[in-house]
Amino acid sequence: MIRKLLLSTAAMLSLAATAAAQDVAIVNAKVWTGTSAGTLDNATIYISDGVIEGMGVNFAAPSGTQTIDVGGNWVTPGIIAPFSRVGTVEVGAEDSTNDTSAGGSPFSVALRAADGFNPAATPVAVTRIEGVTRIAVAPSNGASMIAGQGFLADTSGSPGSISNERAFVYINLGEGGADLAGGSRPAAWSALRGAFADARGYPARFMAHNEGDALTRADAQAFGPAVRGQQLMLVSAHRASDLRLVIDLKAENPNLDVAIVGADEGWMVADELAAANIPVIVDPFSNLPASFSQLGATSRNAERLIEAGVPTAFAHLGNSGHQSRLVLQSAGNAVANGVSFDDAMAAMTVVPAAIFDMDGVGSIERGNRADIVVWDGDPLEVSSAPSSIFINGEPQSLTSRQTKLRDRYLNLDESEKPLAYKR
Repeated sequence: MIRKLLLSTAAMLSLAATAAAQDVAIVNAKVWTGTSAGTLDNATIYISDGVIEGMGVNFAAPSGTQTIDVGGNWVTPGIIAPFSRVGTVEVGAEDSTNDTSAGGSPFSVALRAADGFNPAATPVAVTRIEGVTRIAVAPSNGASMIAGQGFLADTSGSPGSISNERAFVYINLGEGGADLAGGSRPAAWSALRGAFADARGYPARFMAHNEGDALTRADAQAFGPAVRGQQLMLVSAHRASDLRLVIDLKAENPNLDVAIVGADEGWMVADELAAANIPVIVDPFSNLPASFSQLGATSRNAERLIEAGVPTAFAHLGNSGHQSRLVLQSAGNAVANGVSFDDAMAAMTVVPAAIFDMDGVGSIERGNRADIVVWDGDPLEVSSAPSSIFINGEPQSLTSRQTKLRDRYLNLDESEKPLAYKR
């Protein structure tokens, strides 16, 4: 459903005037800060050169600063989609526009999803106008359970929007990974252990030839940072037994930086995940036994993980190339099933920023980047929408291909229809 995104004439003029200004003050705001300060009513946020230079209830911006009065509406940090494929696929069924995977490539870990990112792709703007200002983009699995290198980007649509080209390595250790590794979970784990050995043995074991036990020379070199704990290893797994194996992997390799995406049966091992300090990225909407790895799926998964102390981020995992923006609906459903409002907001801002080491985003506090969203209602209410969006302090367009099509055909002049449409 395309949300209503029309701004009042006054708000549009204010935003247009702000676009050329370096200093902006958002006043009369209900600010969810994402910090120990909590939610502040009637607060002011002062932005200068893309950075939050001041914020508070009694804070006054310097004289002459351009102001935007938001009338007591909610203001939050920009939403972070912690698992997506936005900008790497335009039309899923059209191979020429789909760079999410490379089933015919001899490489795996060395594949960089950033090389296929198109900041001008239609889904980027569609994602942005829902309040999502940052995305973590993962490659899809092709011929290997190790899909390659994921990246971080903002949703401004600008050519320089990628902030980290090698933010994490994405590995599928669930049913899908087992199929790609040879048909079973033992095959997948043997392949992973072989990949670890290749990376640790690089370059010595590759002196005589280009192939290791599990990886090519290029892949072994690319896997090195993750194996040494210098790069995030994002693992897809759902079944409780698979999650325990990931916990064991971390215990055997304490330096690893590991996070799990999926974790539908995470609540069954929540205490173990918390003790291992392994973050999870879950979809609160995933509450049905869609596979044998998800027999324990429940709408209370997120609530139980958070209560156990597991760092928990939210994502919409269905059609991640076009619908990552629905993370807000997933968060709203989590609140309907026991998660507090503050924890749900943190799961889309503070927690993913920590998982991916996104410096200076995820909260509204002095010194952070000005990734800020002004809402026309409760951010977790499905009928609410952003009225202003800032990325690095720059006002963003609230127009996408969807809104243009809506406006074009909403009040179409019948006389302008082609002859084929006239009766």
